[in-house]
Amino acid sequence: MLDITCQEQLLPGDTLQEKWDFAQNAGYQGIELRARGDHHFRARLPELRAALRDGVVMPTVCVDMLHFFGAFDADLRRDAVEQMKSQLSVIAEIGGRGAQTPASYGMFSRRLPPFEPPRSAEEERTVLLEGLTALGEHARKEGVHLYLEPLNRYEDHMVNRLEQAVDLLRAVGLDSVRIGIDSYHMNIEEADPAAAILEAAPYIGHAQVSDSNRFQPGAGHLDWPTWLGALHAIGYTGCLAAECRLTGDPVSAIRSIPAFLRRSGA
Repeated sequence: MLDITCQEQLLPGDTLQEKWDFAQNAGYQGIELRARGDHHFRARLPELRAALRDGVVMPTVCVDMLHFFGAFDADLRRDAVEQMKSQLSVIAEIGGRGAQTPASYGMFSRRLPPFEPPRSAEEERTVLLEGLTALGEHARKEGVHLYLEPLNRYEDHMVNRLEQAVDLLRAVGLDSVRIGIDSYHMNIEEADPAAAILEAAPYIGHAQVSDSNRFQPGAGHLDWPTWLGALHAIGYTGCLAAECRLTGDPVSAIRSIPAFLRRSGA
């Protein structure tokens, strides 16, 4: 059985301890944290240390910034790398496994005018490799992982499919950099999501889950037994982190996720 976690903003409660009480009762094994920019995550260290002392399990953090290491502007790229390094250090301090980030989000889409980004494919590859190498070396030093998340074509124009992420990770050559897969994005970008998981097997380190419509698992048409079966087939031992919107009563929706995933093979 895989551990199922839930992003903190979805859980009811005013504190991480209250959220953890609810999460355990609902069938979760951990909480995935969210990290805003401007070193907000580092400023939360007293809160996170207290939660850790109280037994809250926090294995991963998902970046929640306005710009990322693949930004067009060099200053924004440098800032994103420094912010991510800080987040990797914090998740390491509280005993976590790693931090997940896309190359970019909402920066450019080839699906809308002007269709061609202001940077060549070669320049983009250089930027991505520089960022991943810097972050990967820092993650290795801290004893955690950086998880690169491919996003769908409407949210990022550089890394959309697992095969693209694998190509970058091979070039970087650091075990501290892995792929963080997301079932929603895979449903859009992968012709065969299960086959993509099998092909990228050695590089997958984390998994986030939501259904085909971005709502909670079970609210869309994603083939969960096949998707989860592929993770079991590759020997995946990481978490399934719920990152989704909610339809219906939000508390009931959050409670439904672990039971649904277990019935589907998690």
